[in-house]
Amino acid sequence: PENFFILRGNHECAGINRIYGFYDECRRRFSVKLWKAFCNTFNCLPCTAVIDDKIICMHGGLSPELSQMEQIANIARPCDVPDTGLLCDILWADPDPSITGWNENDRGVSFTFGGDVVRQFLRRHD
Repeated sequence: PENFFILRGNHECAGINRIYGFYDECRRRFSVKLWKAFCNTFNCLPCTAVIDDKIICMHGGLSPELSQMEQIANIARPCDVPDTGLLCDILWADPDPSITGWNENDRGVSFTFGGDVVRQFLRRHD
């Protein structure tokens, strides 16, 4: 490939990757200083990408707070992932074809959203 781009996912934050072993591996094999450097880098990663003005890429999903694409560009970086809000949803929300609208997420963070939410988003941003 000529180019590649890395997007932030829900494990690219200190609190989550510490729980799931990344901190321990960095500490054991290298140093806590390296883990901190990774976390600082994760805080700078973009959370979405748009390809050819047609395809939106993100780790999680849509957000009930997302009304204009410019909101994503206005997320200040570097930043931690908050417990709620637009950035949290972009990294944690899950599609659920069995629901309509928005529901609470079983994972205890963000939301699930139905196909109607996706179709509404696509119409609004076509």
